[in-house]
Amino acid sequence: MTTQSLPGGRFPLAGGALTVNRMGYGAMQLAGPGVWGPPRDVDEAVAVLREAVASGVDHIDTSDFYGPHVTNQLIRQALHPYPDGLVMVTKLGARRGEDKSWIHALSAEELTSGVHDNLRNLGLDALEVVNLRVGAIMGPAEGSIEAPLTVLAELKRQGLIRHLGLSNVTPSQLAEARKITEIVCVQNLYNLAHRTDEQFIDELAAQGIAYVPFFPLGGFSPLQSSRLDAAAQALGATPMQVALAWLLQRAPNVLLIPGTSSRGHLRENLAAAKLEIPAAVLAELELIGGGAKG
Repeated sequence: MTTQSLPGGRFPLAGGALTVNRMGYGAMQLAGPGVWGPPRDVDEAVAVLREAVASGVDHIDTSDFYGPHVTNQLIRQALHPYPDGLVMVTKLGARRGEDKSWIHALSAEELTSGVHDNLRNLGLDALEVVNLRVGAIMGPAEGSIEAPLTVLAELKRQGLIRHLGLSNVTPSQLAEARKITEIVCVQNLYNLAHRTDEQFIDELAAQGIAYVPFFPLGGFSPLQSSRLDAAAQALGATPMQVALAWLLQRAPNVLLIPGTSSRGHLRENLAAAKLEIPAAVLAELELIGGGAKG
């Protein structure tokens, strides 16, 4: 693919070894309800992926435990052979139970088989970026991540993984990880209303590490705020577009991966990168995450 710059700019991962548009795409919603099983409309899922890449998206976030296996197989169906410059970021550290639960999968055997599952279902010889996901369901939990990260670092040494990132981690876990291997990105819960990582984002920016907020639009319960609605009305945009634009303006190392199974919503999300939020509106939006009732 001829890499085109989307509004919102680009960011150099891994010291410039990879450079991606800051507006990317998250594939989780391509699976069925509850991130389980196939989508209701396979043709639309394939069309969303193809339109995202045709529109300039060159950073797709996925995992083989979405579905499980479903999103990676859809990505392969829609986009393989992959265009040059397309960066696929996957994650390991969980598996799905038969009851659709999310279960930690951090043993050496589980991580190794997870790498091979991702390689097989994506149709790749090596994974460009793999995030190690640890912590609790919706937030990090302190504790050493040396054992699982060492497993992935060895798979990186073998050439099955090119770059490593972390998901659902604390600053101290990042510090531990950087003693083991290079870390190119951190993926944590963060959005206009959930702002625990304010200082962490700035620390990562100073280190040249990308910060990729998951649930940038609130996740399974979309962001709702009268202040957000008022800002959207003032700017002639949707509330979700304003929430995405706010994240892009938050820090230069923030990369976005909003997900959708609809081409219409995809277009809305991508258009958010063009939105410039003036200072007065930003000040109002700050109150949402500052504890004031929105």
